[in-house]
Amino acid sequence: MNPHIKRIIFFAAIIAFWYTGSKLEWWMPIILPSPEKVLEALVTGFEDKTLIYDLIASFKRLAIGLGLSLVIGTALGVLLAKSKTADETLGTIVLAFQSVPSIVWLPLAIMWFGMNEKAVIFVVVLGGTFVMTLNIRVGIKNVSPLFIKAAKTMGVTGWNLYKRVIFPAAIPYVVTGSRLAWAFAWRALMAGELLSTGPGLGYTLRYASDFGNMGLVIGVMIIIGVIGTIVDQLIFQRIEKSVLNRWGLDS
Repeated sequence: MNPHIKRIIFFAAIIAFWYTGSKLEWWMPIILPSPEKVLEALVTGFEDKTLIYDLIASFKRLAIGLGLSLVIGTALGVLLAKSKTADETLGTIVLAFQSVPSIVWLPLAIMWFGMNEKAVIFVVVLGGTFVMTLNIRVGIKNVSPLFIKAAKTMGVTGWNLYKRVIFPAAIPYVVTGSRLAWAFAWRALMAGELLSTGPGLGYTLRYASDFGNMGLVIGVMIIIGVIGTIVDQLIFQRIEKSVLNRWGLDS
């Protein structure tokens, strides 16, 4: 059976169970509202443009934060790959920070920047930077010495060596790092916006929760999940697959 048909049947079954359970009052509406209530909350949110403003604000922060994290992560990754001293010192910190959840940075971000846009972007930058750094580092370190030796034999050195040999050979890792950085940055954005003053999807999620609007809470969660899936599967996963095919790494 076609995978798309399987998914449609699967999600239809979940919605049918959800609808039936709500109608038969298997659970209280405050715990899980019915699909109609969620749909109604989403329609209201888009009609009064609240969710549209939230999406615009969230994507603006994500674009700035993810862009900075890709640039900083790439620069740090190159530094760690080419400098043994940096790898043995700064690399240890990067590895340690990689394991720190993004939400843990929030108190520090609020102290440094206040409860504003900068604090959220700071958390997003940290969310994507470390995973990008580690992927670039591994990608450059895994470039075959034969490629570098052959290039040097032909007189390719310095910046040209990076431009023509090292960076192209490390592209699969760059793509994988970018994909992971997007996922981490997206999660960090939602965590940061939970404590922001809005607008933003995370802010609306907290606001709806505070006022017991569970229909909107579930609706925003669905939007967050759908956006994450669409961007990952329709953009990054396709790019990654294309690159792996081109480099002959797809098994």
